[in-house]
Amino acid sequence: MKQLQLAQWASEYALKQGATQAEVSVSNARNVEIEVRDKTLEKLKETTENSLSVYIYLNNRYSGHHTNDLRKETLEKFIQQAVASTKYLAADKFRTLIDPKYYPKDLNTNLELYDNQHNELTTDQRILIAKEMEEVAMNQSESMVSATAGFSDSIYSSAKVFSNGFEGERRGTMYSVGIELTAKDNDARPEDYAFASNRFYKNLTAWDLIAKEAAQRALQKIGQKKIASGYFDMVVENRAASGLISMLISPMSAQALQQKNSFLEGKLKQKIASEKLTIIDNPLLKGAMSSRLFDGDGIASQKRVMIEKGILKNYYIDHYYGQKLGLEVTSGGTSNLEFELGTKNLQQLIACIDKGILITGFNGGNSNPTTGDFSFGISGLLIEKGILTQPIYEMNISGNALEFWNKLVETGNDAYQHSAWMRPSLLFENIYFSGI
Repeated sequence: MKQLQLAQWASEYALKQGATQAEVSVSNARNVEIEVRDKTLEKLKETTENSLSVYIYLNNRYSGHHTNDLRKETLEKFIQQAVASTKYLAADKFRTLIDPKYYPKDLNTNLELYDNQHNELTTDQRILIAKEMEEVAMNQSESMVSATAGFSDSIYSSAKVFSNGFEGERRGTMYSVGIELTAKDNDARPEDYAFASNRFYKNLTAWDLIAKEAAQRALQKIGQKKIASGYFDMVVENRAASGLISMLISPMSAQALQQKNSFLEGKLKQKIASEKLTIIDNPLLKGAMSSRLFDGDGIASQKRVMIEKGILKNYYIDHYYGQKLGLEVTSGGTSNLEFELGTKNLQQLIACIDKGILITGFNGGNSNPTTGDFSFGISGLLIEKGILTQPIYEMNISGNALEFWNKLVETGNDAYQHSAWMRPSLLFENIYFSGI
């Protein structure tokens, strides 16, 4: 059967077996991974997966079941057992499908997530790209020790059916190129990487540029050392900023709020960050990494301002935990995050710093969503009078998210393009670094 037809049949069959309501997802995905090291093909992996998931609602009892065997005769027994086992679970009054009023009215919008030319890409082309990346990177300097270059792509499609009236389909493609490099230092082997992703092969960043970027990043770590503790202005490179942003996003979920695991509880419409921080969740961006017309609950996608000039405007409220909290649903989680951008690029942000640190990566650490306290190890470069002068590592930053985000003084104009979180570089003032 086609995916949507199979999902429709499975939903109807579950109801015939005694389910009060049913949710069914049918999906197919094909993934290819290529890896080259020392001019030798080390990995050539292709996987194809078909799967069906059925979620049974039976008088407020709920269970989820998954299978990769999509033969109809097998699925009949699978669904029968799923319904039968659900009868033994405890009832939970909040376990129901969402009110159909939240379902999208129009599913015909093309979000441009599917590359029609995907099937034209050959295995030889994938291998050649990886080999060329490795060759370009290794030729950048005699200090290069080793490189592992890779190319991957995927194509997927899915159908979802809720027994109370929702039917939706998705399909998309994704391509990624990346390389990890090790350089030679006196008593160390500094490593770094670079990668790029895109929905469309023709829009993928040129792999020779990716290779050169990775080499430059590894080479700039030669001679890295720990410096004395102190207060510094801090510039966070856009690609490294996701860990900091997670400090705010995770506590915004309804689950965290309901379980008293969020330092943002009760702070709606209050100032939680500098006025320089504006975050917009936009699932309707064409061609973006996490675009969608509906979320996992079937809720129609909608653009929302989550934080506006430092003011918390919205939470991520899914159906289940939204019922427990008595709050109106918004969406179960993030899609594409857009940020209000400044006027300077990374180099211009660095140039205006007298004494500071550019963070190029975070090395371990954690943040506590209940209290907002955090601690992260960092690697980066010392900034003196607008110039990058010394690679540094084995230093830490720590503090509380609410205080920390109020020290944001400027955002860059360089939105990161290889992730659903399109964050810019960030400039914070007077951050304490623990070193020597």
